[in-house]
Amino acid sequence: MYKKLTLLTLIVCVLTACGGRRHTATEEAPPTDLPAILERDTLVALTLYSSTSYFLYRGEPMGFQYELCRQFADSLGVELTVKVAASPEELMRKLLAGEGDIIAYNMNVTNERKDSLLFCGEETLSHQVLVQRGGRKALKDVTDMPGKDIYIKPDRYLMRLENLNKELGGGIRIHAVREDSVSEEDLIEQVARGQIDYTVCDNEVARVNKTYFTNLDISVSVSFAQRSSWAVRPDEPLLARAATEWFARNKTSKAYLASARRYFEQEKHIAHGSILSIKDGKISRYDDLFRKYAAEIGWDWRLLASLAYAESNFNPDVVSWAGARGLMQLMPRTARAMGMPPGKEADPEESIKAATTYIGRLDKSFANIEDKDERINFILASYNAGEGHVKDAVALARKYGADPARWKGNVEKYLKLKSHERYFNDEVCRNGYFRGEETCRFVSDIRERHRYYQEKIKS
Repeated sequence: MYKKLTLLTLIVCVLTACGGRRHTATEEAPPTDLPAILERDTLVALTLYSSTSYFLYRGEPMGFQYELCRQFADSLGVELTVKVAASPEELMRKLLAGEGDIIAYNMNVTNERKDSLLFCGEETLSHQVLVQRGGRKALKDVTDMPGKDIYIKPDRYLMRLENLNKELGGGIRIHAVREDSVSEEDLIEQVARGQIDYTVCDNEVARVNKTYFTNLDISVSVSFAQRSSWAVRPDEPLLARAATEWFARNKTSKAYLASARRYFEQEKHIAHGSILSIKDGKISRYDDLFRKYAAEIGWDWRLLASLAYAESNFNPDVVSWAGARGLMQLMPRTARAMGMPPGKEADPEESIKAATTYIGRLDKSFANIEDKDERINFILASYNAGEGHVKDAVALARKYGADPARWKGNVEKYLKLKSHERYFNDEVCRNGYFRGEETCRFVSDIRERHRYYQEKIKS
């Protein structure tokens, strides 16, 4: 309450300083701009699904722009509501129609948009970069690009590369990848895995993907910088000023820097290695616990052990980039919902107990999949990604004629496609963007490791 009173006092001062109309105590006018937000106790943010702005992971809202907007809302002392649009153009339409208060997404600043929007917050400079594998053979400058094969998604990068090719006198072999089944992040992964040598993407997307594939080099810029920032309606100058001043005060704060590190610096994969030798008849020091709790859900204990290895490498103290904790890497909200006592995240037995409770619930959620072995794939995928994304993939499979009760080549295919705008914006999807490739590999690795454990260790 004190924070809101202070903000209201500042608003009065701003209006006075700017020559704004003052209301007497007897006047009754509906509040607008920032006062309206404070009165209704809610900031409505508009954004897009993407790896850098907003997405759901294991049922939790994530994204760099989302976290900054949540911190901004906290500074105002109000709740945050997020609404997602399908394109920058739709963001503008929704904002101007009054469906939201602020665009919490880095909109490119153009003269045309300046006529309709009031840009605010932190102005960032974005540019396109060459994505390649690091090492001595990595290109050092755009002048090294002639004679090289560059694979790109044409909708955003083709014009710039064609212009660059003209500037350099030709020679760049540009391959426009138009298939809907291949996204720009797929191309980045293909570079990392040596399937192609080069692609191009925005620097912010490149920075996020470098945390998944540390062998990437993203140091070569291929375009001029483009200014971008958040935006509000022109009739919201107080909100614009509040956002701009908040960024100025907080861009060196612990919370801001922690969010930046989470998305753009922290490696997303936990390092794995053997803890105990399989030849000694043990998988881990927690085998007795795996046997005990796997029996309660009708699982082979070696499958549960394989899941734990994938999640934490049998390290009960590990904390993931997203905040998942413990041996079984449950998100805090999920852990509480499954009955884990506060402060017990690093307790191996409590972690396994809560995880098996969660697996039991997922088993019931996918009870319509009669083949129990097939159902395990859906459970593992949901454990890693969140049930909502898997249910979206099931809905997509059903819509496009695949088998919604089979994983391999069916639902798996559509979970991978959830990183593509055409699919995560499909009307049957409820949970938006997701890096499905990671989860599909997760499921495959666990099933393969489980088979290995079965061969080496008898139950």
